[in-house]
Amino acid sequence: MLLLPVVLVAAVALVSGAYPLAIGDALSALLAGPRADGEAGVVVWKLRLPRILAGLLVGMALSVAGAAYQGMFRNPLVSPDILGVSAGAGLGAALAILLGQPMAVVQAAAFIGGLLAVGSVYTVAARVRHHDPVLVLVLAGVAVGTLFGAGISLVKVLADPSVQLPSITFWLLGGLNAITAGDLAIAAPLMLCGLAPMWLLRWRINLLTLSDDEAASMGIDVVRLRLTLVACATLMTAAAVSIAGIIGWIGLVVPHAARLLAGPEFSRLLPASALLGGAFLVAADTLARSAASVELPLGVLTAIVGAPVFLWLLARSGRTS
Repeated sequence: MLLLPVVLVAAVALVSGAYPLAIGDALSALLAGPRADGEAGVVVWKLRLPRILAGLLVGMALSVAGAAYQGMFRNPLVSPDILGVSAGAGLGAALAILLGQPMAVVQAAAFIGGLLAVGSVYTVAARVRHHDPVLVLVLAGVAVGTLFGAGISLVKVLADPSVQLPSITFWLLGGLNAITAGDLAIAAPLMLCGLAPMWLLRWRINLLTLSDDEAASMGIDVVRLRLTLVACATLMTAAAVSIAGIIGWIGLVVPHAARLLAGPEFSRLLPASALLGGAFLVAADTLARSAASVELPLGVLTAIVGAPVFLWLLARSGRTS
């Protein structure tokens, strides 16, 4: 059922933009393959198709990671940013741009920065005893994320305001305009490597909604399962951020929409989150490159949707309490 909206959104994205295409021309270019001649072939295969695939993959990765984090922490207000992944990736990319490195190095630095942030969170959390481990993990993520965010601010102060600072700022706001087929070939396997264990463990993940004692009584190694989920979600998020920059709120908002449509059972929630996340990001990217004469940053558009939804969730959870 959710596959149809994804196809429709992708079709609209393929023909929309600064250079609009007729449906017939776009279909002919698709059928002709990557070597299609003419302007339609160049627009479809060189520009829009890679962006659509990138939007689907990045949206899928962030949404599935958000669904995993919310189920694992039993908290509807957490997202992939909770462990500092985005802040770590942003600092890694900002440092690479400051040092004048090419885009491939920027992406690699972003990926390493995201993993380093999560490693730091776990190192801090492992040394804190006699407290709820989930609460300690979340608070450590907030602290490490704040620290890495301060590092980003420092790099922006040191950057050349005419050359480096605009690049850093644009990257931190997120976008799909610089993603190539080569970037997808590197990031897609990493995202799928994070997705596969989640799908294989989908039945056990449902037990994390219970208390740790109840889940353990049913034969689940709660610590190992939670660690596996954190590693998979972090891998997917870091891979997405490394090629698209920081695109917030998707991992918070989309899982809630998927939960309303498919229910909380993870075997249904996972594919629903993946499809809705991909469709949402492709739609946002289409709007970003079509709404104005200049391309709008994706992070701005997703924040316009995500922030009001977050406030609504916060108010709703307060009424429930």
